[in-house]
Amino acid sequence: MAEDEEREGEGRRDEAVVNAELIASVREALEAGDRAALLAQLAPLHAADIADLLEHLDDEDRIALIRLWGDDLDPDVLTELSEGVRNEIVPELTESQLARLARELETDDVVYLVEDLDEPEQEKVLEALDDADRVAVEKSLTYPEYSAGRLMQRELVTAPEHWTVGDVIDYMRASDELPETFYDVIIVDPRMRPVGMVPLSRIMAHRRDTPLAQLMTRDFHSFRPDQPQEDVAYAFNHYHLITAPVVDENGRLVGVITIDDAMAVLDEEAEEDILRLAGVGDEEISDSVWETVRLRFVWLSVNLATAILASMVISIFEDSLQAVVALAVLMPIVASMGGNAGTQTLTVAVRALATRDLTAANMWRVVGREILVGLFNGLAFALIMGLIGGVWFSSLELALVLGAAMVINLVAAALAGILIPIALQKAGADPAIASGTFVTTVTDVVGFFAFLGLATLVLL
Repeated sequence: MAEDEEREGEGRRDEAVVNAELIASVREALEAGDRAALLAQLAPLHAADIADLLEHLDDEDRIALIRLWGDDLDPDVLTELSEGVRNEIVPELTESQLARLARELETDDVVYLVEDLDEPEQEKVLEALDDADRVAVEKSLTYPEYSAGRLMQRELVTAPEHWTVGDVIDYMRASDELPETFYDVIIVDPRMRPVGMVPLSRIMAHRRDTPLAQLMTRDFHSFRPDQPQEDVAYAFNHYHLITAPVVDENGRLVGVITIDDAMAVLDEEAEEDILRLAGVGDEEISDSVWETVRLRFVWLSVNLATAILASMVISIFEDSLQAVVALAVLMPIVASMGGNAGTQTLTVAVRALATRDLTAANMWRVVGREILVGLFNGLAFALIMGLIGGVWFSSLELALVLGAAMVINLVAAALAGILIPIALQKAGADPAIASGTFVTTVTDVVGFFAFLGLATLVLL
């Protein structure tokens, strides 16, 4: 009966979504100060759904919800929140809420929770931890931001090589400090250096007297604490890892990274690239108006500067534009086609750099491919626009100029779209954050200069 009720509850949770009706019901409970009604609304929701709900509410309602929720607050909700909302909520937590958070979260989640907080808020959380966990979290915070040391958790299961399956099962059953979720037992030598790994599935599939040395895999991937988290996520994805130990400079085990944390990094990196390609940095939907203005203003200013540069190119050919009005009509087409082609190449290049499919070994082959793609697309659209421009303005010369400019700009767009992100990466910059602006500048300047320059030579 209890199992049926649990399954029924799981079904309700699966169906629960954050919608206007739910938000309205939660706001009614908050306005009435009705804690029972609030808990009834939150009970069927997954921690990620409650995080979404908090991000849909305004600042005042968020704080009211956390206060009314009280000691029943689910610590997992805090790890699901966006950074801005989380940093706003943590200072409002009571000592009892912080204590529950400290008891129930694993060390990697506590590190994730406190790393972006101001020092007073960090100290509040750290004080709620027991001594061992506090030392572990403080040690993790000494590692560089976005590194394996920040990503790893200290809760893990180890066993010596001479143990049997029965030994490790008995140990796990007797232990009160097992991780909430784990997939492998790490086999260590007497100096706590990992020498192999045994998946839990293999342990459960063999007799109790089977030696772990017979089951363990010696070919495993490990990381140093100072390695960038992007390297960790890439290795997990590339080598299909489930668990990987983290070792210090002496090869001793200091933590473990699991697939859920690595995949979260992959998701963050993909989201970050999308935002940076659009020039909005680390913007979140919950940011205030002023924060959003500040984040967008910088790149809009850069775009303004590049637009002025393109306008200066146009001004060089002011006499040509006055003499042949058709140039002003057709000019945006050349620039627009180049811009779109450049964005296509740029998007593929940034993704390939992020996944390490584009490397020094194949760079020139890829560059050559993109040049040919730009050339063939340029020829195709040169024919199309040459015919349209020739018929529209009854001028064969104008058609030839338009077609030639189209070819030149699409080839330039292909080159810019592939070479600019490569150059930025080699310079140590994030290719996603600035490439779009530079590629657009190149296609505008080359497009205007090629079209208007050729027109001046041929038509005037």
